Amino acid sequence: MERYNNKKSSQIALHLTKRDSIATWKAWVIRLIAVLMALIVCAVVIVGITGENPLNVYSGIVDGAVGSRRRIWVTVRETVVLLLIGVGLMPAFKMRFWNLGAEGQILMGGAAAAALMIYQGSLPNVLLIILILIASACAGIIWGFLPAFFKAHFNTNESLFTLMLNYVAMQIITFLIVFWENPSGSNSVGIINSANKGGWFPKIFGSDYTLNIIIVAVITIVMSVYMKYTKHGYEVAVVGESHNTANYAGINVQKVVIRTMVISAGICGIAGAVIVSGASHTISTSTAGGRGFTAIIVAWMANLNPLGMLLVSAFLVFMQQGAIQIASQYGLNENASDIITGIIIFFLIGCEFFIKYKVKVKKNEEDAA
Repeated sequence: MERYNNKKSSQIALHLTKRDSIATWKAWVIRLIAVLMALIVCAVVIVGITGENPLNVYSGIVDGAVGSRRRIWVTVRETVVLLLIGVGLMPAFKMRFWNLGAEGQILMGGAAAAALMIYQGSLPNVLLIILILIASACAGIIWGFLPAFFKAHFNTNESLFTLMLNYVAMQIITFLIVFWENPSGSNSVGIINSANKGGWFPKIFGSDYTLNIIIVAVITIVMSVYMKYTKHGYEVAVVGESHNTANYAGINVQKVVIRTMVISAGICGIAGAVIVSGASHTISTSTAGGRGFTAIIVAWMANLNPLGMLLVSAFLVFMQQGAIQIASQYGLNENASDIITGIIIFFLIGCEFFIKYKVKVKKNEEDAA
């Protein structure tokens, strides 16, 4: 007869459980910890690349972002543009419509602005700017209506549809540059209306970018009210939760999908006008500059909250402008600044896991023969 000794062995196990909710301050503490960890990792990378004291490099980042009046305004300008695109993506994402086509919508809005500046540059500037904003919104709407229509009626994949339209928009811009090339042979449009500044946003309170801020602030406030307090905003939330629930409640899902995406794309189109008429005064395939994809990170990290989007946008732009400065200051190429920015974004995205999930350490005892 064989005998068995029963022994108990303990094992440590990690259990992941989804949070029902988390206090806002706790979520921001987690994000702050992620930022601090990112800065530590960046410090190691900086020492490895430059051999410099990381504190000196971080001082250079601050200087690059807010070291002069001009740099402060550039940081503010880039922040509000990124915020505007994030606000544009907000209603689509709230509806669970994955709009990855903000880049294309920005380019088409920018193309509409450039066209009016080139062909109607002699109009009174106030009238021209109004027309630019309307035309840019319409151009973005067209670029957003296409995937929305096919999603609503044929259930196509909106992610692929909107993503592919980005490349179509880039080809259209390349085509337009051939006609608008200035000077001839430069393969670029150059600064549009540099003499009469037709279509340029005017200076307000001594700054070139005050109108940019006003436009973004107005749109952000209007969209916040629209999403939170209107019937349409409620319908967007219901459709995002469940199409079946929306149908049961008598909501026309197809109509809501098209309407919401039109609003989303129209705002991204206006962002194109803000970039072209309010900042660069030219158009190229790099006008969007990856902002459409960065704004996706901004929208999700802020949990589609406009105030949170402002904070995230400001931080990302601050680090991007600072990283560009230290790359120049220490003789590094632009990839070095991209590495630093990428590390920070990696930690910020990763920390969202710990905001949505709890990690519990449990000691399990098992019978061992």
